[in-house]
This record gives sequence, C-alpha cells and structure tokens, in this order.
Amino acid sequence: MSQRLFEVLERLAATIETRKGGDPATSYTAKLLNDPALAAKKLGEEAVETVIAAVAQGPDALAAESADLLYHWLALMAASGVSLDAVAEKLAAREGTSGHAEKASRPS
Repeated sequence: MSQRLFEVLERLAATIETRKGGDPATSYTAKLLNDPALAAKKLGEEAVETVIAAVAQGPDALAAESADLLYHWLALMAASGVSLDAVAEKLAAREGTSGHAEKASRPS
C-alpha cells in the first residue's frame, strides 16, 4: 500500500472516531456509527458501485468508488466495535498462506 493511502486512511479513521456520539441528524458519519446495520447496507451498496465502476466506467470512476467503499468500510468497523488492529491481526495471520488453503481452513 502506498504510504500516502495509509496516511489518508489513518486520518479518515481518526475523523470517523471523533464522530462517535455525534448527532445523526447533522452528521452522516454519526448516523452510520449509530446504526451498524445501516453502515453494513451502505458498504454493500458501495461495493456494488465499485464493481460496476471496475467493469464499465474506467479508472477515475473506480478510484472514486473505491474511496467511497473504504470510507464506508471504516465506518462499519467503527460502528461494529471492530478495531483496525483486529483486522490487521487477521491479515497478518494469513501472510504466507495461499488463498485456497486459507479458505479451506475456515469452518463451514
């Protein structure tokens, strides 16, 4: 990952954290944080839009939709109480394992 992307995501995650307890009527992020199901729904919508951009709209649209996807993913993690360190631990545990082997190791 580029250092710039990492830094931007770090700032965005920190900004999202500051919206916890905010007024959902005036802050979209606070609205998502207040309703994990809504945050999950919005992430799903953004995932579909990202796929559409990837197959039909070109690199600029894909970059824009990817930014939306990452924002909504960070909001869902915060709304659900899942730390980014917990996600990092899961990823680190998979390093050096083929995708097929990792998937096969998951419980059904």
